Amino acid sequence: MTKAASVPSPALSPLPAAAPWPAERAPGCPFDPPPSVTALLDSAPISRVTLWNGASAWLVTRHADQVALLRDPRVSADNTRPGYPSMSAGSDAIRARHRAFITMDEPEHNERRRLYTGNFTVKATERLRPRIRRIIGDLLDAMERQGPPADLVTAFALPLPSLVICELLGVPYEDHDFFQRASAAIIDTRSTPQAAVAASQELVDYLRGLILRKAERPGDDLLSRMATEQLATGLGTEDECANEARLLLVAGHETTANMIALGTCAFLQHPDQLAAVRDGDARQVADAVEEMLRYLTITHMGRRRVALEDIEIGGVRIAAGDGILCVSEAANRDPSVFEAPDRLDVTRSSRQHMAFGSGPHQCLGQNLARVELQEAYPALLRRFPRLRLDRPLEEIPFRTAAVVYGVRELPLTW
Repeated sequence: MTKAASVPSPALSPLPAAAPWPAERAPGCPFDPPPSVTALLDSAPISRVTLWNGASAWLVTRHADQVALLRDPRVSADNTRPGYPSMSAGSDAIRARHRAFITMDEPEHNERRRLYTGNFTVKATERLRPRIRRIIGDLLDAMERQGPPADLVTAFALPLPSLVICELLGVPYEDHDFFQRASAAIIDTRSTPQAAVAASQELVDYLRGLILRKAERPGDDLLSRMATEQLATGLGTEDECANEARLLLVAGHETTANMIALGTCAFLQHPDQLAAVRDGDARQVADAVEEMLRYLTITHMGRRRVALEDIEIGGVRIAAGDGILCVSEAANRDPSVFEAPDRLDVTRSSRQHMAFGSGPHQCLGQNLARVELQEAYPALLRRFPRLRLDRPLEEIPFRTAAVVYGVRELPLTW
């Protein structure tokens, strides 16, 4: 894609008042982005917003503009740079302390990320599919034995990706209460700086200890490879390995868990779409997963960047040092890319969605997430063909104050 063109950098006039970010979803519309955000696709696709700390940033809504910026080397993911739009007081406190490749620029980003890419290729994640199917079968067996009602989050949506990422990393699943609790505090935008730092440090210390123990007795897992291929060779320090293990563990279960639960809730509101997934073949299910990723876009706080140089894009000049929020949920409802974008249609082709981002920082774990969702949705819907909510939709508690959108619980019956 052609890089956005630079323009001279005239003196900036004072910024006008900007809308607060994040915006609120409309009552009764838990699967749709805030209407004030999607309205910007036409009225002001690049506009100013005010963050939690009073700082301002550019909110970018259109699909093409986001792709251009996320691939532009003049846009930095480094969250330690001045002007970077931090997400909350908690994340602000963590960012300089526990850095991982997701918030690094080239060449440092690629040097660290490529140490893990082999574990998340299409080929590598396809090899995990039979094991993922067995885990799903075991969880559904237990859910069926328990009988209705059941909370899908605790019975299925959260254990599935937690078990998978634990086996991949070499983290004991029996510690899941600890790391799920720490993860929840880290991604909660309401966490105080003290609570967020404490949770993050506790998780890093735990993973550091696991890596050091695996240096003595390595196994066939990713933490063991960190110990033998990075620590032992000087390719990585204890801090680098522990921080990156934290990233992989948190992202590896929080995102997919929320997609499973929130996606199931959405399917139950669209019986025709549910039937297409329940009764579809592998190709139809794969397309449905892409559409659900587009439709829900659970990473709803915006991909955060800061401009390194002045950039002209979409008729707007973003100045060097300005913060940027690329709002994927708006890009995924862009009518210039998706026909009738507010409609859930599992038969459409949605592979160009922005749920995993774009450019060099595109989600490392996307192939694993796809396999988990492709197996989880149809298995659940086929096992319980009469699945339904055990309470009205308006009584379901949604997670709005978290980096990853979802439901806190999803009571189901069948």
